Amino acid sequence: VAGIISSDNEAAERELNRIIKKSDFASMEIVGQFNLGFIITKLYKDEGCDLLIIDQHASDEKYNFEQLQLHTKIDSQRLISPRSLELTAAEELVAIDNIDILKANGFDIDIDLEAQTTKKLKLISQPISKDIIFGVEEMVRCSKVRKMFASRACRKSVMIGDALSCQQMEK
Repeated sequence: VAGIISSDNEAAERELNRIIKKSDFASMEIVGQFNLGFIITKLYKDEGCDLLIIDQHASDEKYNFEQLQLHTKIDSQRLISPRSLELTAAEELVAIDNIDILKANGFDIDIDLEAQTTKKLKLISQPISKDIIFGVEEMVRCSKVRKMFASRACRKSVMIGDALSCQQMEK
């Protein structure tokens, strides 16, 4: 059948299904930059050596996005009066168990363990960031926060056309 050998197909399929892990990036050897938009690297594995072409903007944007998620503390604004949260018993338990995560996301919540179930939590402050208003429905790193981080990560990333030093490419 047109000179195609099934073992070649199997080898090609294995190559296409290969996964590059995040930890592999530390093992990559920088070869250089191509067309002011791509980083050329070598990755040595048991199977041999692979030549990889990495989009410099996309990789820097991904790095910046992860750094923002790890290190950004979202400011919060105290409410004039505490707001009762309308949660189910299960949601209330999850919120209580994850109070530190909620605080890191800018939500300050008062817990009254003596109150009736579903009435134990009151919102004291909520997150703010420039012109973005966050609501109670945003109580986990939500789509608005992700969009904000993605926008910030993109704007601060290297662009196509930027010449990079080896040190910048290694980052």
